[in-house]
Order: sequence, then C-alpha cells, then structure tokens
Amino acid sequence: MDISIVIPLLNEEESLQELHDWIVSVMQSNRYVYELVFIDDGSSDSSWEIIQKLSTSNPSVKGIRFQKNFGKSQALNAGFSIVKGDVVITMDADLQDNPEEIPELFDLIKNQNFDLISGWKKKRYDNVITKNIPSKLFNAIARKTSGLKLHDFNCGLKAYKNEVVKTVNVSGEMHRYIPVLAKNAGFNNISEKVVQHQARKYGETKFGMSRFINGFLDLITLSFLSKFDKRPMHFFGLLGTLMFLVGFSSAAYIGITKLHKLSNGMKTILVTNNPWFYIALTTMILGTLLFLAGFLGELIIKNNPNKKHYEIKETSN
Repeated sequence: MDISIVIPLLNEEESLQELHDWIVSVMQSNRYVYELVFIDDGSSDSSWEIIQKLSTSNPSVKGIRFQKNFGKSQALNAGFSIVKGDVVITMDADLQDNPEEIPELFDLIKNQNFDLISGWKKKRYDNVITKNIPSKLFNAIARKTSGLKLHDFNCGLKAYKNEVVKTVNVSGEMHRYIPVLAKNAGFNNISEKVVQHQARKYGETKFGMSRFINGFLDLITLSFLSKFDKRPMHFFGLLGTLMFLVGFSSAAYIGITKLHKLSNGMKTILVTNNPWFYIALTTMILGTLLFLAGFLGELIIKNNPNKKHYEIKETSN
C-alpha cells in the first residue's frame, strides 16, 4: 500500500464529506493505493455516523471511535497502530490542511528518503493575538530546546515513513513533538515543507490558549526525558549527592565552630537553636531523597524491558 492517511477529529460533521471527496480525488488522480483512517475522538455530533457511511461507500475508509474525548495524541497513536501504508500522512479534519499537498509529501518520503516531513504554515489565517504570536514564541522555544530547525511543530499536516509511526509512542499531549520523539528514537533525516493554510470553513477551533501552556510543560518534560530517561541516576543521583554534601559540610561547620568556641571559653548557643542547622539538615534529607529517587528510577528501568527500537535483517549469500 502506498499511503495511509490518518485524520483525528472531534465534532467535525460539516467538513467530513467534503474532506473525504477531496482526498479521494487526489488519490485517484495520482493512482495511489491508499487507506483513509478517521479517528473519532469522542464526538457528540454525527461525525461517527458520517464516517460509517463513508466506509460503506468507500472500502478504503476505516474508522476508529473513542467513547469519550481522550485527546489528539491518543487518537493519532490509535491510528498509527493499524496503518499499513509505506508513507503515513496525518492531517486535521477541519479543511485547514490542503490534500493537494499529499503528492509532494509522498515524494519526499518515498523517493527522497526523508524519515519525516513536517508542514510549515508560513502564511496563516488565524487570529494574530491569540494564535500567531503565541505560536511563534512556542516554536522558537521548541527549536532551541530540541535542536530541530522546524518552524511549525504543531502543524497537523505531516508525512512519515511507516517505521517512524510504528516506533514512536505518542501519549499525553505529545502530538506536538512527534518530530522530537522521532529524533530521540534515532530518525535523523527530518525536514519541513511550506504548506498552504486555509481559513476554517466550518465550526470553531477545539484548542484554546491553554494548549500553549500545556505545550511548554510538555516540552520541559520531553527535554528532560530525552536526556535522562535511560539514566535517571545521572540527574537525581548527582543533584542529591551535591545537596547532601553541601548540607553535611554546613552541619560540620556549625559543629566545629561550636567546639572551637567552647574550647576557648567563648559564648555560644545550642546547635539546635541555630536556624542554619535546620537548613543544613533539610538539605541533607532532600539530597538523600533525590539520590534514592535516582536509584529507584534505575531499578524500574532495569526491570521493565523497553520496546525495541531496532530490527534485525538477515542477508543471504
């Protein structure tokens, strides 16, 4: 199969038929063997009924339905688990992504051997204050943190090799960072393509300003996990050891200072009356807890085998 198109959606009943017809037109004109996978993320309108009708009239259409809204990441992950195409295309269901971009995206993956191509909506038709400016700030931070020189991490229109979507695990709200997840999994041939952005034709956006706050928090999590997910002791153990040594050194200094004053007949106070003693004690306790957190993290990793990120290919003489 040439192409699998994965489309997560929530309450997009007005656009589904038009989107389906547009995609089918592009597929037929390019003679692609394809499958079209709609993931209904708990819609409360008639989206699922429309998907069922489309699958009845078009055998290439498949549908997955969630009983409630789990989020775009879970929807994409469900779609990725069943796709069979050599190239996997993701796009949104609101008609803001143009299916006419698919042939060039397919060529970049199939013939130019890219692992992942991310769309870049260079010219946008969103509200400048609530979307464009926060989006530019968000993408600038994501570029700096991840090292990937992409301009639009959150663009729904992306193309992947099949092995990429079978390797990455998209959970939480990590759909924004699939290129980063792919890079961390060893897929380094990642680039972007300028794509058309179209104004929303039906309904209203399902994402508010909260997505940028959640995006920044997820970026911090991903940045940490990309460096320390296999070696938590390198972070927690080192930080814990340093804190313990600082606390221990401070407590020792307090004790030595008291002994020195006592031996020289100088006036002094009880160690327990010195506020710095409690600060030093707290630092030692926190350091010990951080060290134990790193140790427990190492035990958890060693006792939970990870998904293989490699494949064995046998060659015959």
